[in-house]
Amino acid sequence: MWFWFRLWLSVTRLLPRERRDLVLENLALRHQLAVYQRSQHRPDLRTPDRRFWSTLARGWSGWRGAVSVVQPDTVVRWHRTAWRRYWTWKSRARRSGRPRVTPEVRELICRMARENRTWGALRIVGELRALGIEVSASTVRVYRWQALRRPPSPSWRTFLRLHAPRIWAADFFTVQTLTFRTLYVFVVLSHERRQIVHWNVTAHPTSAWVWQQIIEATPWGSAPRFLIRDRDRNYGGDFVRRARAIGIETVLTPVHSPQANALAERVIGTLRRECLDHLIVLNESHLRRVLREYVAYYNDARPHRSLALEPPAGPRELTPSPERARVVGAPVLGGLHHVYDWAA
Repeated sequence: MWFWFRLWLSVTRLLPRERRDLVLENLALRHQLAVYQRSQHRPDLRTPDRRFWSTLARGWSGWRGAVSVVQPDTVVRWHRTAWRRYWTWKSRARRSGRPRVTPEVRELICRMARENRTWGALRIVGELRALGIEVSASTVRVYRWQALRRPPSPSWRTFLRLHAPRIWAADFFTVQTLTFRTLYVFVVLSHERRQIVHWNVTAHPTSAWVWQQIIEATPWGSAPRFLIRDRDRNYGGDFVRRARAIGIETVLTPVHSPQANALAERVIGTLRRECLDHLIVLNESHLRRVLREYVAYYNDARPHRSLALEPPAGPRELTPSPERARVVGAPVLGGLHHVYDWAA
């Protein structure tokens, strides 16, 4: 359409000047009248209208005297914008040179770069060549940089996974008995498999009692490298120094920040939701008996979502299912939970 309009403007140059000006002025006024007729309150100028005036201003020197719907400077700005877009389109990049890498190969390069942040471009080229994919090192560098966008460094997930076997967490929680007596439960958790490595109950937690629990939880030099705990006074003022003496670095959480010890808080929440909220604790011995049975179930049989539905102690060894065998369930805590296996 615009090609024929520009061609028509070129043909009007063959007319006498007075006749040409009259025809173009009539065309400009009719266009503005059409704009006013389709608008209700103010002129509604669209992209075709801007193209019309930009093309008309380029082919007719007397257009300023015929325009009334907008300012002449606006038409000049439209024309400059159209000219700039034209040369942007004219200078667009053409496909040339080597064939482009397929999206599947690009995604594979980015995946290798993200999962192996210490690998360089040549290492990725070697891995791709082993898979039968021929890609140059310069191409790998381009997409590797797009995937990383920062210097190669292990992610925090990788860092924590490497240090998780040597990180423990400890925390207290309280339980109310039938006679309104408060009992304190001390729990020590391993970050590697979310396993409860030690627990105990007392009515009067002291610094000596807490330190005794740490000694019992770390027999034969099995102490962790880091122990995450809060700033409870039950630990005592010399806990950090005594823990450092046996190779444990104490990591204190900020004040009023239970999320800083999230794994321990999550285990305590599990103990409450799946065990203690369903019964009334009679006394300290009753609480010990209940926790002993549930902690054994938690470590050895309870599926854990962050461990691919395996128990913290590792996959259970079930009896192979014989023909026409039936599944039997062993009750835990009087039937609150069950552990299932094939009948022998």
